[in-house]
Amino acid sequence: MASTDALNRRMNVGDEVIALLERLAPEEGYNLSPLADVRLLRSNRPLARTPVLYEPGIVLVCQGCKRGYLGEQLYVYDAQHYLVVSVPVPFIMQTEASAQAPMLAVYMRLDFQLAGELMMAVDDAFGPSQAEPLGMYASPMGEPLSGTLLRLLQAMRDPIEARILGPGLIRELYYRVLTAEQGGSLRAALAQQGHFARVGRAIRMIHQGYSSPLSVSALAEEARMSLASFHRHFRGVTASTPLQYLKSTRLHQARLLMLRGEMSVAQAAFEVGYESASQFTREFKRFFGRTPVEEVRWIRATYVLPAPQTPSSFVSSH
Repeated sequence: MASTDALNRRMNVGDEVIALLERLAPEEGYNLSPLADVRLLRSNRPLARTPVLYEPGIVLVCQGCKRGYLGEQLYVYDAQHYLVVSVPVPFIMQTEASAQAPMLAVYMRLDFQLAGELMMAVDDAFGPSQAEPLGMYASPMGEPLSGTLLRLLQAMRDPIEARILGPGLIRELYYRVLTAEQGGSLRAALAQQGHFARVGRAIRMIHQGYSSPLSVSALAEEARMSLASFHRHFRGVTASTPLQYLKSTRLHQARLLMLRGEMSVAQAAFEVGYESASQFTREFKRFFGRTPVEEVRWIRATYVLPAPQTPSSFVSSH
């Protein structure tokens, strides 16, 4: 009887969350919210496998389903599972959605200062995490987290409530994630220790200097590793080589520059470090499956993709 009551509560919460997101995310794509680091996603159609680059954050899919393919790993995030990204990782994403049952999700950019404060408080209470740090993982959506998400969306119906209550609710949501089944992996990632932290330094170097010539030896030096060790550990965190990662970062940034900055293909190519616009166009089409002009035209006709309200130190696909 108790389990049936719990299931009914989760279903009721889920229905209310979906109803709220239907209102708060009216446009296909990324809808801005009253909270700077929170965006609301909607897709009325399925999306075939496409390259994406997520900056660190939490993705809570409330209806529909997304699948992420990173190396040999499959990550399913849907109404029963949320996705956590602790370092920017390029991967392949697929979306299940329809006009009758659109994909609805909440994307929260990770606030490292807030997450770090809570990590230390949680470690003080429960002891340091012994889990392996992970760049990305999917975890079951528990009832406490669902309840926090519902109250956050309820607050976002009113800009004043969102401004006053929102920060506290985001803090609570972070706590739920950090203490959840796989929260130890995020806490370990935030601790910035060992090989994971060293690779993280190289990743930051790529995101800050993608437009400049970057050698693998310079990245390995930033990570304070030998070349062989750096290659091995970088692939372990990102499932890609350093040069593949750099190319992905440049192409995703160029795509956004054309979409939001109204840059030409040649301007965007030069801005992200390409010397040849024709080489850029070839690599872009091989990566995204469309030429730069075709990709920009398709996105503008399909999704809204406004710039975040606050700048990020990481390149992303959105």
